[in-house]
Amino acid sequence: MQKAAPTSCVPQIGETAGAIWELLHNNGPSTVAKLVKQVGQPRDTVMQALGWLAREKKIGIVEKGRSRIVTLG
Repeated sequence: MQKAAPTSCVPQIGETAGAIWELLHNNGPSTVAKLVKQVGQPRDTVMQALGWLAREKKIGIVEKGRSRIVTLG
């Protein structure tokens, strides 16, 4: 019995990062919770994509009360 080869999540994270950037570009700043709903990907994938974008200095994330607001960098 052969085991399935592991598949990389990187393409899905990259596509999610693109979708997040597009949403922010078209609609302006957003909360993380709202982005998770709008993108339609698992929260973990959205958080990884946000990390990717933040590392590339494409977005900024600030805490406002109990929310995190994401803006284009």
